[in-house]
Amino acid sequence: MSNLKHERPGVYSAYDASAVVTAGRGSKTVGVAAKAVRGTVGEVVTLTGYGAGIAVFGEDTTPGMSTILRLLFANGTATVKAVRVAEGGTVSDYEAAFAALGNQEAQLLVCDSADPAVHQALRTAVETASAQRRERIAVVGGSGDTPSQLVERAAKLNSERMVLVGPDALDPKGETLPGVFAAAAVAGVLSEGGDPAVPLNGAELTGLGGLTEEYGDNEVDLLVRGGVTPLEQTAGVLSPVRGITTRTTTGGAADATWRELTTILIVDDLIPSVRAALRSRFARAKNTARSRGAIRSLVIVELEKKVAAEIIDRYGEVRVTASEEDPAVCLVEFSFSVAHGLNQIYLTVHITV
Repeated sequence: MSNLKHERPGVYSAYDASAVVTAGRGSKTVGVAAKAVRGTVGEVVTLTGYGAGIAVFGEDTTPGMSTILRLLFANGTATVKAVRVAEGGTVSDYEAAFAALGNQEAQLLVCDSADPAVHQALRTAVETASAQRRERIAVVGGSGDTPSQLVERAAKLNSERMVLVGPDALDPKGETLPGVFAAAAVAGVLSEGGDPAVPLNGAELTGLGGLTEEYGDNEVDLLVRGGVTPLEQTAGVLSPVRGITTRTTTGGAADATWRELTTILIVDDLIPSVRAALRSRFARAKNTARSRGAIRSLVIVELEKKVAAEIIDRYGEVRVTASEEDPAVCLVEFSFSVAHGLNQIYLTVHITV
């Protein structure tokens, strides 16, 4: 088995997905890697408020750490793990910052760089941490990108754990802010947690003064299909049109399985909760038929909770067996269908005159 690579006792997991052909505020911690006026480069600092962030990192002269912190806390984040990036801002500098955040409990990551190479490094960091049972998602943005350029960025990232936001935003004074800062506002909203099956559509983003561009329907279609989360402003309120990940292909073929952001959010809600339940009950247990039966029952209880909360629609048979390769390993297998967000309502009206 490919996931049995370690000797440490514990509860391990793996997941895959396939598309169906027929038919307290701020519960998540955000990790930030950004340049700052002051602070120790490479040192992770835990922050629970904007004032504390200013005390440690100072206030930006150009948009950077304090701008991101302001947007995060304004949009619902309760706890931030922040690390200052060296002033040179090279890819290696950001890689060092991402490595410092690697062992932190941070379910969302953002940075102040729009460099595609930095985003590739962030994708690697996010996917590596997630494979080590520290599931996380990164939210990034560009700088001055057109819709077609954003789609190109998304295609190069192509990960269900990367969210790309566009267009660029405006600060409260009307000055242009690169899309990386709009991404921080989106990350702040996501950090509030809550029901992972509820779509991001229409969630209000605060702390921004507007957007540099207003997308039409054709541009929104292009962005959504291309793996970009577009933003819009309606009646003075900024919000995402639709929460989308950059994962649009698998093996070079078009694949919409992971397109909706809610899909990976549900996976990151369900699998860790099942792992935690098993870890708390079976830290010291025998790999016997009785234990396996108890494991199966506990997994079913956790799945029923998710069904009742409408986080998943249903689940399949739960199979618990002893590994033929290692008698100390218990294999748990099950399938489930995610609950889908309501994106569109079509009305068909028949009028009699």
